[in-house]
This record gives sequence, C-alpha cells and structure tokens, in this order.
Amino acid sequence: MGDYSKALEFYEKSHKIYEIALPPNHPSLATSYNNIASVYHNLGEYAAALKALQSAFKIRQKAFKEGNPAYAFTYSSFGRVYR
Repeated sequence: MGDYSKALEFYEKSHKIYEIALPPNHPSLATSYNNIASVYHNLGEYAAALKALQSAFKIRQKAFKEGNPAYAFTYSSFGRVYR
C-alpha cells in the first residue's frame, strides 16, 4: 500500500508498548528500532533512519556478543540508508 506515515504511526505505538513491557536492552526493542528506521528510509528521512539504527545497534551490542547474526541485520540496514 505504501502508506509510510500510517506504518510509522503503528510502529511507534508498538515501540512505546515494548519500552514499557520489556527490559531496556531486550532484542525486540532493537528490531522495533529497525522497523522504524526502515519507514524513515522509505520516507527519505535518512537522519531519522540513522538515529533509529544507532539505537538498535546499541541495544544489540549489549544483548549479543560481537559476531552474532543479529548484527548483520542492523549492518545491512545501515548500508541501505547510506546507499
């Protein structure tokens, strides 16, 4: 459908719930930030996308050891924004 504004609205609502329900370094929060970054990327709001990805990366650094496949997802998302 391509309604990125509506997608962002729902991703942000779900993210607020995650922030209340989960510990601050829970991997689901990182995934949520990745989803938000993807929408910002599609909207052409690259600075906002990078900010969300940096938040996702910080959580993954605390939740996983270096080399965990979860890092690859965020790295590829960074690549899409910089492309």
